[in-house]
Amino acid sequence: MEPTPLTAAPPPAAAREPITCHVLDLTTGRPAASVAVSLTLLRPFGPSAPLTAVTSSDGRVNQWNGEAGSSLSEIFANLQEHDGGQMVWSLKFDTGAYFGIDRTFFPEVEVKFFVDANSGHYHVPLLLGPWSFTTYRGS
Repeated sequence: MEPTPLTAAPPPAAAREPITCHVLDLTTGRPAASVAVSLTLLRPFGPSAPLTAVTSSDGRVNQWNGEAGSSLSEIFANLQEHDGGQMVWSLKFDTGAYFGIDRTFFPEVEVKFFVDANSGHYHVPLLLGPWSFTTYRGS
């Protein structure tokens, strides 16, 4: 039997959102499916209404949903000219619902990070356990 890959290739650069993320469950060594995630612009002009998503079976968020208004790509395009495109974003992962509120130390994990709208794509992986987490800027 051939092994199956743990992660699928990301969409082509032209089709992907400026910010993507994925969650890996360190207790199973597998992608964490069905984790609710929100993405909020904090600066400038923030906080914005959050964009939302749920991780796929591969633990990835490649597309964000928002209320009526601008898409993430449109927000990036509009902010490229403001303050040189410098932004601060927040990703919130609903880890309590994923593990069960009584089986984790973290009801949610929030990652705040700087973005330069002129610097291309930002990918934020979350390595998640019930008692710890780590994150980094991925590729």
